[in-house]
Amino acid sequence: MAKNRNAKHTADAGLVKESAAHKPLGRYNFMGMAFAGILIVTGFLLMLGGSSTEEAFNPDIFSTRRIVVGPAIAFIGFIVMAVAIIIDPARFGGNKKEQN
Repeated sequence: MAKNRNAKHTADAGLVKESAAHKPLGRYNFMGMAFAGILIVTGFLLMLGGSSTEEAFNPDIFSTRRIVVGPAIAFIGFIVMAVAIIIDPARFGGNKKEQN
């Protein structure tokens, strides 16, 4: 089994610790994913509200907040999540990938 030159062995378990350059996601990726999660939850919270029953009609079910703003914010959150996962961490300069 070939050893990675940049890997550091831990003394107690013999495990290999990866360097930051070999991790697929960096700090900014996780920060973007957290921001996207907040957007998604906010969008779903904006869509919450009371419903109509057989006894009473609730016109709030057709409000702009519930049918336009909430879904738009949730959709933007899903797009931001995809971008945060796909984007290369080296683009931010945080994780420099080594050139071989």
